[in-house]
Formats: sequence, C-alpha cells, structure tokens
Amino acid sequence: MVVELHRAGATGGRSHPAPAGAPGNPTVAVTVAAAERGRALAVMSAALVALLAWSGIRPHDRPTWFMEVLPVIVALPILWATYRRFPLTDILYACIFVHCCVLMLGGAYTYARVPMGFALQDWLGTDRNPYDKIGHFMQGFAPALVAREILIRGAYVRGRRMLAFLVVCVVMAVSATYELIEWAAALALGQGADEFLGTQGDPWDTQSDMFLALIGAVSALVLFSRRHDREIAELQSRPSSR
Repeated sequence: MVVELHRAGATGGRSHPAPAGAPGNPTVAVTVAAAERGRALAVMSAALVALLAWSGIRPHDRPTWFMEVLPVIVALPILWATYRRFPLTDILYACIFVHCCVLMLGGAYTYARVPMGFALQDWLGTDRNPYDKIGHFMQGFAPALVAREILIRGAYVRGRRMLAFLVVCVVMAVSATYELIEWAAALALGQGADEFLGTQGDPWDTQSDMFLALIGAVSALVLFSRRHDREIAELQSRPSSR
C-alpha cells in the first residue's frame, strides 16, 4: 500500500510518498497494531492451554472435567486454524477467553464445588452454590457475539431487529441443545451424572439455566452491539492476510 501525504508550505503543495518507516505512515501503524494483536492473542492462547492443563491435573471428577472442558478442547484448534482466514474481533476473542476460563474452573472443581461459588452463596444468601449460573450466563453471552459476528460478516440478515431476534434464537438453541446433552448424560450414567448436571436438588434447574442464557444473550446485545459493530467494520477494512 502506497500512502500519499499532501504537504503544503515549503513543498509547494506537492504530494510526497511517506517514508516506509515514518511514524505517520498508516501502513506502519496497521502492521504494528496487527503485531500487538497477534502477541496478545498468543498470550491468551498460552494462558488457556496452561489453565486447561492445570484443571486436568487432579480434577474432582475426571469424566465431569472432560465433559465440561470439551468445548475448550474443540474451540481452541478451530480458532487457531481460522485465525488468518477468518479472524474475529477483539471483543469476541476476549469473551471467548472468559467463557473458557469459566468452563475450566467449573470442570476442575465441578460447578457445585467451585470456591468462588461458595463465596457468592454466602454473599447472596442462596441455598446452593450459584457458580453454574455464571456458566449458563456466559453460555448465552459469548455465543450471542459469535452468532452476531457470523450473521453480520456473512451478510445473512438485514435489519437490526431481525439480527437481534436471530441471535437470541441461536443462543436459545445452543442452550436447549446443552440441556438435551445433560439429559442424555443422566440417562446414560444414572447417578454418575450428578456432578455434570449440577442441579443440587433444584427441580427447576433446567429452566433457570436456559433463562440465564437468555439474560446473557440480551446483556451482550445491549452492552456491546455498538462496540461490536465498530470492531467488525474495522476488521473488514483491513487488508486481507491471505
């Protein structure tokens, strides 16, 4: 990319190409920003791999750990493989990072035994460890931005209202699918699935899980739609790395 800087005064208004290493050269700025972004994502990836290894050293229940961290094990290679062909926005990478941390912490202790949840239980005065509700909130929050980004960048839908509606529909489909997986695990493993289900004796656990996913999706749309739009526009304006 050749950038022409129009200078007046001593140059008589003639155009001069910016030097390759000039601080004001947009090409240099884009390259530096891309390098910084790459380093940040590399640090996040290394942190997730380290956390995944830590969570699997001595989990409370090995089968439960595997089922809880399986989305992380599947998602990380996909994100690495598609980074150059289909990079995501910074805000989406950050949300995925937080969601992965929530999953791995729940897998290490099981959701009913996460120490943070006991602290929240004491603070909120609840009858059960509420950490699994954080997990289901994130199950709506992060996938909402994933669905939104794919729908926008693929130009699959027009209109902000229809976009928001479809994003919520996708999130609820994901949440319902997860609950069906929990039901299948309960049928297959019997009482051995109690740690994975994490119902803690709540007969309305499935419904509240899906409701928290809905709240997470709506929260993501309300809080981050504008910023998400800006980052998508910025990402689409960058030169292709392919």
